Amino acid sequence: MIITFYCTGIILLIFSLLPFIRKDHWTFRVFEYPRIQKLVLTLLWLGFWLIFSPKDQTGLLVLGVLMLANTIYLLFQILPFTLFGKKQVLKAKAISEENSLKIMISNVYEDNDNYQGCLTVIRQNNPDLLLLLETNHAWAREMERLDQDYPHAIKVPIDNTYGMLLFSKFPLANSEVKYLVEEHIPSIHTQLSLPSGQAVQIYAVHPTPPVPNENPRSTERDKELLLVADMAKASDLPVVVIGDLNDVAWSYTTELFLKMSELLDPRRGRGFFNTFHAKQPLLQFPLDHAFISAHFKFIEMRKLNNFDSDHYPIFVHISFSPENEKQQEDKQLDASQDDKELAEEKKQADTD
Repeated sequence: MIITFYCTGIILLIFSLLPFIRKDHWTFRVFEYPRIQKLVLTLLWLGFWLIFSPKDQTGLLVLGVLMLANTIYLLFQILPFTLFGKKQVLKAKAISEENSLKIMISNVYEDNDNYQGCLTVIRQNNPDLLLLLETNHAWAREMERLDQDYPHAIKVPIDNTYGMLLFSKFPLANSEVKYLVEEHIPSIHTQLSLPSGQAVQIYAVHPTPPVPNENPRSTERDKELLLVADMAKASDLPVVVIGDLNDVAWSYTTELFLKMSELLDPRRGRGFFNTFHAKQPLLQFPLDHAFISAHFKFIEMRKLNNFDSDHYPIFVHISFSPENEKQQEDKQLDASQDDKELAEEKKQADTD
């Protein structure tokens, strides 16, 4: 019993401490993902420790104190993404149809052939802007049925799990497909015109994750996200960044992205909205995101029905208003000098 307490407690502490080591290798970065799971396991450990632990074991007492500190740390990390956290994006008090934008993001899972299920979810939710990820040529052919409802599209089907299909009911302009870091990983850059005529800069991204079977390090992912952050900050237009970022909402890289881009996360203060893994209820993380500039306010965000993908689609409804920017500038995360130096270092990192 005592050995079990020691082993499980020390392992959980190591899992919490590993992300503090700012190395790009997956063995450090992957432990940023399961913070909810680490919190639950830590609370379970403390419960068993209180009930069953021998009271005369100084080592176990010290370990218990450390596990309590770990609980507080993990709560602090995930609190911003609960209903108890501060909202970064304020709720819209009035909805202008001319300036609202309904967005759906869905990683379809390339080997999934439930095309009709995907189309059903799309038609049920009727987004104005639709991003489908992991779309190969088969998915591109099947999604041609959307062309009538979505007259504006940018299609980049690739048979490597990084294809992208962007559909829009609203006009698109100055559209480009860029390969910012890796020659086989595209991103879509385009300007969307709302019915009011207001132009919005859209960036659609899907960088590689730091996992052994994809990419053993996070270097390429971090670099792509920070390059997009620079573009978002420099844009004269309102900005929306959407996609499967292969990073959780609470990671230090995502936080660095928000600091450098000055974008806001509508998840904060509203919930986790875990989108992956759809088929493993105990291992779910928020990987699919919509980050927005301070020009927008929040109308709605929800996780949609799964159609045999390993990701749940996510739906975000936002509203543009010129006065929003000044109202929400104080919600942006501030970048310290250390943050700026770290971001520059990551952008200059060798990805060969």
